[in-house]
Amino acid sequence: MCLIAISWKDHPRYTLALIANRDEFHGRPAVPAGFDPESPTVYGGRDLQAGGSWLQVSTRGRLAAVTNVRDGSQPETSPRSRGALVRDFVRGDVDAVAFAARLAPIAKEHGRYNLLTWDGESLVFATNHADVASQPVCPGIHAMSNGAFDAAWPKSGHATRALRTWLESPASSREVDASSLEPLFAALGDTLPAPDDALPDTGIGLEMERWLSPPFVRGERYGTRCSTVVLVEADAIVFAERRFGPSGVPRGESFMRLSRS
Repeated sequence: MCLIAISWKDHPRYTLALIANRDEFHGRPAVPAGFDPESPTVYGGRDLQAGGSWLQVSTRGRLAAVTNVRDGSQPETSPRSRGALVRDFVRGDVDAVAFAARLAPIAKEHGRYNLLTWDGESLVFATNHADVASQPVCPGIHAMSNGAFDAAWPKSGHATRALRTWLESPASSREVDASSLEPLFAALGDTLPAPDDALPDTGIGLEMERWLSPPFVRGERYGTRCSTVVLVEADAIVFAERRFGPSGVPRGESFMRLSRS
């Protein structure tokens, strides 16, 4: 997953609201959002190659999401999957602060990651690049992509503005359905590249920075595989997902309202 915008304790109805795009090789096997057959309170997508996930929630009031960190100067060599962090947190019972503390000694054994964990009370950001660090997320609207938390990347600004606009609209005060989320999915589906003078420099060259700069990355071998909206209410979690194949061809969608236990 390469783009996440979140609203945390900034809306009267939704304690946590999240919109996200997962970018990955199209050939990597995965299953659409659904209940985990090994943990029936867990819902989200599952990576069939390494066994983890990029974004999952639990009806027990837990959520985790991860992105990679882009650094063209350092090849990925760590043996542990960052997706395992999502899987382990949502299945477990450890609170978000304690999970980050326990992870710190082995953080560098995982692929470069930015990680969000929510335990029903606290929302915590953790990373292992360039240094191992974690911090509670303060109330407000934030973005997490492939650089530093809240880095001012064009796609991050686009996503946070779209999320704020939707949360301030009448749609956010009504019972949501798939159609009411259309403005959020439209923002996640934007394919307009950012201007060169706004691009980050992550060591992959200008052409690649241009290609990866829109919220939605369209490619034959690699690109946006799914767009997701998660809305956390007092007694329910809405989880909506749209899936895509090579070159951005639609591959289906789902909408689920999960009751919190």
